[in-house]
Amino acid sequence: MSKNDARALSIGSFAVAVAALFFAAILLITRTSDQGTAASPSEAAIETIAVNLGAMKIEPAELNIPTVGAHLKIVNIDTQAHAFTIPGLGVATENLQPGESVTVRIPKQSEGTFEMWCSVPGHKDAGMKGTVIIGTAGPGMDHTGSGATMTWQEMDAAMLKRAQAFPAKTAGHGGDRLEPTVLADGTKQFDLVAKIVQWEVEPGRLVEAWTYNGVVPGPEIHVNVGDRVRIVLKNDLPESTSLHLHGIRVPNNMDGVDPYTQPPTVPGDSFTYEFVAKAGANSTFATGIYHSHHNAQTQIPNGMFGAITIGDIPIPDVLKPMGYTSIAKSVNMVLNDSGTIGLSLNGKSFPATEPYTLKKNEVMLVNYYNEGLMGHPMHLHQPMGWVIAKDGVPLLTPMPTDTLWVAPGERYTVLYKAIEPGVWAWHCHILTHAEGAQGMFGMVTALIVEP
Repeated sequence: MSKNDARALSIGSFAVAVAALFFAAILLITRTSDQGTAASPSEAAIETIAVNLGAMKIEPAELNIPTVGAHLKIVNIDTQAHAFTIPGLGVATENLQPGESVTVRIPKQSEGTFEMWCSVPGHKDAGMKGTVIIGTAGPGMDHTGSGATMTWQEMDAAMLKRAQAFPAKTAGHGGDRLEPTVLADGTKQFDLVAKIVQWEVEPGRLVEAWTYNGVVPGPEIHVNVGDRVRIVLKNDLPESTSLHLHGIRVPNNMDGVDPYTQPPTVPGDSFTYEFVAKAGANSTFATGIYHSHHNAQTQIPNGMFGAITIGDIPIPDVLKPMGYTSIAKSVNMVLNDSGTIGLSLNGKSFPATEPYTLKKNEVMLVNYYNEGLMGHPMHLHQPMGWVIAKDGVPLLTPMPTDTLWVAPGERYTVLYKAIEPGVWAWHCHILTHAEGAQGMFGMVTALIVEP
């Protein structure tokens, strides 16, 4: 995701005239409005083609444009940001927020066939792509004249190749627990540095991630109820930021929502957050997430998030006779779908996501967090999960779940018991977030159950 807040390039009429004379390949991109200016007689003769972005599709998937050129009116009909590009024609919009539109001028062109797609990370692989045909070029053909549709044998081979790459090695691992510095008075101090780094989301795909301490997710902060906590945030970003402890009880002046509860933490400065760790309402623990609350629609999806947990989550008594007696593994799983990171689990995209291993009959505790811009139904094959807490508050009665919808900002705590040995897929059940013609990608990992 671009750090600009979805403003498309606007060029004045003089620049358009110069571009038309000397740079025929340069396109004019202007944000549209209902009160748009009247077109000249020559412009009025140019066809306008509507292009809709939504539901992980570009419609129409095949654009037929005459050689005299056309206007493309691109509209985001979705609930999340998208960006449209035709690299072969030099078209590249910035992010369009839900409901926004932009008009792209395609000047006179020679015949040819080009690819188009959404440039938000992960969206092309999810199916947001198509073909642009100028003039009489045959449908389904690429620049070399070969067919664009895979045979079933090619599709099977591509899927197998991606599956065999899992788990792929990439640089960087986020979410590890951060050890505090214990001060003389017993206060636990955690130091966070907000900075941009090159982050490998999947093999060979490096992005500019906005991070805490150079990793995505940021390191986990864990304390006990009653601890005195100090978090020192240093800002090494090129813009201001702040730190909000989402779901954690803190004094108002520690809430991290500038400019209301504090001034922005400007580049080069630091801010110290201090509070006493408290359990959630009607609870003995708290499950929260820390993230930016400044230009948050950009900073958070780009990677500025990390888990904060207070105390330990008890196993409900009602589940103990069913074999849920101890926790063999605890996992924080942060979901994302936007920004430079794109469709991911804990900052990585399949096949670089982390697999998890249990022995038969062992129990895993999972805290789901959604830091993306849309909801995700998370599904673990084979074992039935039991939801024991929502947003850090224990449920009066555990709720069985096969597929669990996690909305942006929500946290769910789920217990899974390993039942049958094997490799069990674990993924978002919006299938365009997990599978494509090339195989699995994005929000997919696996639970490996050993005998």
